[in-house]
Amino acid sequence: MTATASPGEAARLSRGVRIGYGSGSVATGAFGTVPGLMLLPYLTDELGIAALWAGVVVFLPKGWDVLLNPVAGRVSDRTIDPAGPRRPWLIRAGLMLAGAFALIFAAPDLDSRWLEAGWVLVFFVLAASAYAFFQVPYVAMPAEITTSYDERTRLMTWRVAILALTIMLAGATAPVIRDAVGGRDGYRVMGVVMALVILVGVVSAWWGTRSAPIGAVTAGAGTLREQLRVVGQARDFRVLLTTFVLQALATGCMLAGVAYVAEDLLGRTGAATILFVCFVGPALLLTPLWAGWGERVGKKKGYVAASLLLAAGAALAILARGGNDAWTFVATGLVGVGYAGCQVFPMAMLPDVAAVDAARTGENRAGVYTGVWTAGETLGLALGPALFALMLALGGYLSSEGRDISQPGSALTAIALGFSLVPAALTVVSLWWLQQYTLDTAEVAAATHGPGGSR
Repeated sequence: MTATASPGEAARLSRGVRIGYGSGSVATGAFGTVPGLMLLPYLTDELGIAALWAGVVVFLPKGWDVLLNPVAGRVSDRTIDPAGPRRPWLIRAGLMLAGAFALIFAAPDLDSRWLEAGWVLVFFVLAASAYAFFQVPYVAMPAEITTSYDERTRLMTWRVAILALTIMLAGATAPVIRDAVGGRDGYRVMGVVMALVILVGVVSAWWGTRSAPIGAVTAGAGTLREQLRVVGQARDFRVLLTTFVLQALATGCMLAGVAYVAEDLLGRTGAATILFVCFVGPALLLTPLWAGWGERVGKKKGYVAASLLLAAGAALAILARGGNDAWTFVATGLVGVGYAGCQVFPMAMLPDVAAVDAARTGENRAGVYTGVWTAGETLGLALGPALFALMLALGGYLSSEGRDISQPGSALTAIALGFSLVPAALTVVSLWWLQQYTLDTAEVAAATHGPGGSR
């Protein structure tokens, strides 16, 4: 039976709800990681699509997702269901997501690069559409299932820890599955396996949150355009979103470059798995430490520190250009340490912004907030591979159809820059906006709890 939040109810969630909610990151982590890691090399090195056009195919579905996310938020805000406005969408959209994902890499041999690219584009658009209606309600839930500033950080700790584990498992095993089977069949098998992983996350999140409280705030009035205007005027949300989008662009660019760094700079495809372990291993260990430290020093200070570590690691990764395996792995590990904090803190700060708005106005715009947020994150993660593909094109990268090709020096330099200095610069620039964020613990507590200590 689903509980409904009421005045005076304890804000602390059960461990089962925290784990259940966090398990949704199995679905989001797999969908966010595998296309970003595998789709660009699938198009350039297996289907023989030129790098620039491959970047377009990777970007367009995500660009569509950017437009769809606020709509998904608006729809979930107004969903009336005994299970609440968010949870039903986890299973409805999640099942569609898993099915469409399996088909992205399942293109038959159509004897035409453009028809095969069209197949990828169609099913990636379908998967991205389903993902919008899963991800937006999922991200909106923490603002409604607890009124506690610190509890949201604990909730995000579970989410980010599971996300990090999923990224490691999906990112490390997807190339292994592809290489073990070989060729296009390898991509097909990999796609089905990852679709099953997504399905596990979907069902676990849906079932695991069945006892989570349901927020009782009235949905915001007005049209979607009016709601977007109100959300856009929230200064703290605006600067936090800008910071996060730039960092999503940076990490998306690095993610797209992993396969190319492993094969073209380090000289072995197996290095892609090692890079992922170096990236996610530290995050698995340090995510709880980031959360605990953030409770002591504040989320904003924690976010700044994590961002600086991410930027430092990315800059150090320029050593991959010389084929230096050890320092490349060390740099990637440092990126992983920073990345963990760069997920924990903004994901815990977003519900604060939405909850303060709801407490002040009495209207629930959590879905619109998270719709815009997810649209921004999607845009950043989409532009990352597109930016990396553009750098490949400018560097003169040579596409192929499963053949080993020696790349020119300019292409190798483009790979190194897209994996290191460009993401580092984007992360540093993002801190200019983060410094403008002003919402603190006292203000969140006063707005959401009031004098009586509970909403």
